[in-house]
Amino acid sequence: MRDIRSLFADYASYHQTKGNKLFHRLGIPLIMLSLIGMLARAGVGYLNAAVALIVVSEVVYFLLEWRLAIAMLLVSVAFYFAGAALPLWVNVALFVLGWIFQFIGHSRYEHNSPAFLTNFLHLLVGPLWILNDVVPVVR
Repeated sequence: MRDIRSLFADYASYHQTKGNKLFHRLGIPLIMLSLIGMLARAGVGYLNAAVALIVVSEVVYFLLEWRLAIAMLLVSVAFYFAGAALPLWVNVALFVLGWIFQFIGHSRYEHNSPAFLTNFLHLLVGPLWILNDVVPVVR
């Protein structure tokens, strides 16, 4: 697996403009919250798809940068309870809105394709990249 700095540099190369960065700072948390909220309904109790996604993501995050992994675990747990408390239709609406923000950022401001189209791992790197802006660990 690549090092976090090279993944962040690659991801950042797709997100150079202020407009695109702003839309990602709005859209990525919405996508995370709503996806976790929707997946929390797929399973029984705490044995559900949201917990599975969080566990798999955290394994990757700990391999990349343990300090950000701990911060992301706290965010993910908060999103789990918040997303699970929202009605399904609200999660669906927020999920769609989050993706609209992503595509506005890329089409209107950046004029390029989303990073995950060239590297699927960027679907996990994006939230970590946003978190690193809030809790700067990797410079």
